[in-house]
Amino acid sequence: MQHFLTTESLDRDQLIAILDTAESFTSVDGRNIKKVPLLRGKTIVNLFFEASTRTRTTFELAAKRLSADVLNINVNSSATVKGESLLDTLRNLEAMHIDMFIIRHHNSGAAEFLTQHISPGISVINAGDGRHAHPTQAMLDMFTIRRVKGEFANLRVAIVGDLLHSRVARSQIHALRTLGAKEIRVIAPRTLLPSHIEDLGVVAYQNIERGIKNVDVIIMLRLQKERMQGALLPSQHEYYHLFGLTRDRLAMAAADAMVMHPGPINRGVEISSAVADGEQSVILQQVSYGIAVRMAIMSMLAGN
Repeated sequence: MQHFLTTESLDRDQLIAILDTAESFTSVDGRNIKKVPLLRGKTIVNLFFEASTRTRTTFELAAKRLSADVLNINVNSSATVKGESLLDTLRNLEAMHIDMFIIRHHNSGAAEFLTQHISPGISVINAGDGRHAHPTQAMLDMFTIRRVKGEFANLRVAIVGDLLHSRVARSQIHALRTLGAKEIRVIAPRTLLPSHIEDLGVVAYQNIERGIKNVDVIIMLRLQKERMQGALLPSQHEYYHLFGLTRDRLAMAAADAMVMHPGPINRGVEISSAVADGEQSVILQQVSYGIAVRMAIMSMLAGN
């Protein structure tokens, strides 16, 4: 791989290789010196055109633990605010001999656009583009599932919430299908379900009680209010009443079902605090594993 843009473009062997490589990096966290020299001398740029805490921070930590030099571009104070195009920004950064770009952008396809214009030998990682894809989040979710559940073949997975606007969900669905999950369910009100979503190989539900019955993994999604146009929901209170994950609803899933959320969490909207902080929640583990997974992807792109 030269670039990492989607989970859809990768086969099972490639996804497993990422998970296995990430497994080898989990031990770094337990060292006194949390560094390996695989990317020593490389320069990596975090180019985030959207707000981010977990993704940008874990990418920065992952790059530093690989001994790379990291440059964080504050887009709000960069030349793009003055009208500079994305391509001009790329060209100017390339002139500084950058080895890898990690980009988050509000436009779908922005990361792929960069790969079409970038110089040979430079890699691009998609850290989220519009509604299209968020492949590294999906891979850390797959890593978390495998760590807790083992193989994917017997798993029933439910993805609950704002499917219409979620780039994370799309990447998760493609990864779960490729890794062989037994069943993938999507649960949302009709207004937040993309048309023809069943074409992705999922079963759609508009009732959370039926949708999460006997599932092994529940992935809750954030309501992406910043992407919504029009009255897609009557109110957040009504959404929680109909689709929020509570203890009573969690009891309808398998007894050992795990609860996930890519964050940030809207407590009392998508999920109750009792569930988010409960024994079946692996939400904080997802954040922790994100460092190892992003280390794996960056090292593999660099040829290590």
